[in-house]
Amino acid sequence: MEITWLGHGTFLFKLKSGQTILMDPWTEGNPAYPKGFQIEGVDTICITHGHFDHIHDAVPLATKFEPDVVAIFETCKWLESKGVKKTHPMNKGGSQKIGDVTITMTHAVHSCGILDGDQIIYGGEAAGYVVRLADERAFYFAGDTNVFSDMALIAELYKPELAFLPIGDLFTMSPREAALACRILRPTRVVPMHFGTFPALTGNPNELGKLIDVPEVSVWALEPGKTVEW
Repeated sequence: MEITWLGHGTFLFKLKSGQTILMDPWTEGNPAYPKGFQIEGVDTICITHGHFDHIHDAVPLATKFEPDVVAIFETCKWLESKGVKKTHPMNKGGSQKIGDVTITMTHAVHSCGILDGDQIIYGGEAAGYVVRLADERAFYFAGDTNVFSDMALIAELYKPELAFLPIGDLFTMSPREAALACRILRPTRVVPMHFGTFPALTGNPNELGKLIDVPEVSVWALEPGKTVEW
């Protein structure tokens, strides 16, 4: 699988089969978005919650490429009201097969209001995802969250080898809490996200690496726009 970090909490995954999955699309106005990077096509969009920095470009990209769009039920209903056609609503604990992957929605400790004009619309609850590939490997995409004890259930049930965790602090957990999440989840690698986009998001991967006390977990710090393989 190819992984391209597009800055902040936005990631593009390309499977061996060719399926492309875009997580939490924020491209326009994203200060960390790689300059000149073009999204050529999207088969699947997954949205963890309705804050602007995770859903901002879901409607225009869904209109352009007509992908399958996965989100919690209430967010899907809002997207449908904006003209998004191929929504796949779900809720926590549920799984569904989209293309070549099985997507399971997990808990997250965060809010989920959708800014619609001058109003905040109820968007359900914030969530995370476990994505299981055709070769049975799984990765955990936490979305925006604090550490929570039921991450132990995610580890026990789904055994993700790769975890994407926010570390910026203020609106999500900091490296301190993310290090504890690593101890609970015990993935082989952890990819830090949601840091450095704004001055207030002070957490950084080096700090996380110093705090992790589980030898088998390594920090995989990505660069926006640079594609890596997993």
